[in-house]
Amino acid sequence: MILLLFYITNKHIFLSFCRVTNAFFDSFGDNFWAQPLVTGSDAKAYFYNEIIGMSTLGEDLRPTRIVGKNVGYSLLTWFIVYLCIAFGIQWTGRITYFTMGLPIVLLFVFLGRALSLPGSDLGVDEYIRDANWEVLTDHPEVWSKAVSQIFFSIGVTFGIMTAYASHCKRNEHAFANACVVAFSNSLFSFVSGFAVFAALGHLASLEDLESVKDLEYTSFGLVFGSWPVVLGTLSGGEHWIRLLFFMLFLLGIDSAFSFVEGFLTCLMDTKAFAKVDQRITSAVLTLSAWLISIMYATDAGLIFLDTIDYYINFVMLLVGGFECFAAGWVYNIHDQVESLGPKVVFGYMITTFGSVIVGCALWFGLANKSDALWAGFVGWIGTWALGMAGVVFFMKKRMGEHPGKWTWKSMFYELTLKDVMDLKNDLSEIVGYIPAVWAVVVKHFIPPVILILFSLGADAETDKGKKVFGHYENYVFAPYQILGIMIVVFAGFLFVSSLVYPDMYAWFEKPTDKSTIKSSSIHVEPENTPTDAEEKGEGMEKKAEDVEAAEGPKPDDPEQPPEQARNDDAKESLTPVTVE
Repeated sequence: MILLLFYITNKHIFLSFCRVTNAFFDSFGDNFWAQPLVTGSDAKAYFYNEIIGMSTLGEDLRPTRIVGKNVGYSLLTWFIVYLCIAFGIQWTGRITYFTMGLPIVLLFVFLGRALSLPGSDLGVDEYIRDANWEVLTDHPEVWSKAVSQIFFSIGVTFGIMTAYASHCKRNEHAFANACVVAFSNSLFSFVSGFAVFAALGHLASLEDLESVKDLEYTSFGLVFGSWPVVLGTLSGGEHWIRLLFFMLFLLGIDSAFSFVEGFLTCLMDTKAFAKVDQRITSAVLTLSAWLISIMYATDAGLIFLDTIDYYINFVMLLVGGFECFAAGWVYNIHDQVESLGPKVVFGYMITTFGSVIVGCALWFGLANKSDALWAGFVGWIGTWALGMAGVVFFMKKRMGEHPGKWTWKSMFYELTLKDVMDLKNDLSEIVGYIPAVWAVVVKHFIPPVILILFSLGADAETDKGKKVFGHYENYVFAPYQILGIMIVVFAGFLFVSSLVYPDMYAWFEKPTDKSTIKSSSIHVEPENTPTDAEEKGEGMEKKAEDVEAAEGPKPDDPEQPPEQARNDDAKESLTPVTVE
């Protein structure tokens, strides 16, 4: 079930595989996009009807057939993913230099070419100067979609960053790496916007339109309805088009083995899979991925994508919120409860999140939106003030039970920041500098904001006045809405069940016996015959020291925990050691 959820939610990978690969090989035939007098509307219709195969859909948009070409292309690309991950993280890292480096180079090539085309200034103006900022207030649910898109783009709630970080050196500077990853991702997206809108401006000029808005391109049509047509007008346009599809393929394949690597790393770190050959585990994962991707290879694959894309937003927000809640509120909670008492600790927790829930209930529950705005803030602040009054009462009572132990300042600090600051300090001892503002943001900013964003998304309505949740795009309930809702419910179940019955996930535990960690095992050849010195009891201390040096630090060594053995192995291959 966990594996099924993992693969269904990684919908962009499956759809990109079969569609982009299909479009790439299709360009070696008649190459529809490179034909003269092809408009953006024609290209978009060709992509939807011929590449995706949506021409056979009925009015209810339920799937009617499997598109054979897309199934085959998906199998081919998942086999490539297998080759990328089956032979270890070092091999994957080398491949990434190509799959990520070449698209960056091509992006700037396409950007320069797009900016040199007539009408490109129309698109750039629309992208920067004439941007519609009112949508941020008129449609506040876009905030929720934007945050979840960033989550997906960076991979912070899919375990990708955690998996890759586990292969770094133990004292790798996490804060610097986090800044580089986030900044690079945003910069790539920002520059890509110039390339896309410059191409749209040129396309608008070709079709004698006054504004880029008149093109009305969204989703995949934004790329397949614009860039191939623009590139097709150039000298050697068919080669430019193939290069575009190849770039998109590399970006898709790069995302694919990143997602699978995150799941693969978790499996290989468990007791159940520690001794299984990584090539076998990789084969099972990629084969399972291909089988599930057949859902996206139907003529309704884009509808499945669109629906799951909406519902997975809630899952990513939930996971992100739970992660920050664990770091800011759960870490060292036993010590905090023992020191301050459960009434103070849990009272403050209920006050913090309860007041946000009350505010959201008023913001999104009242019919009159103008009244709901101020009512929500009043409810939020009022509930928080009332709850804090009770917390202060219990704090004062606790101070009376232990006179001289706290001042009001020290007790408030221990309640509001000490646990998360302890986490920051514990991490800083290993990964270097982490700013104090990180602790404040993780505990007091991100969890409430994610709760509000989740409520924003759940409160959105369709053009018919129904809640979008359960009626997204007015698609039929079965199979689309029910599949999306099940994903959200199942994600919540995983979290709740881990709290109520954690033994359910015992097989995810790391192996405690070093001999079961395949990547860190060291072969020690036994001696056939003892030496004279050993028979006399001499030299045994030297032998023990050599064995200890070969095996490395023990599991109880605070300088290097058991899981570090795999981290070190990711940096260099261990060779057999023979102890004489």
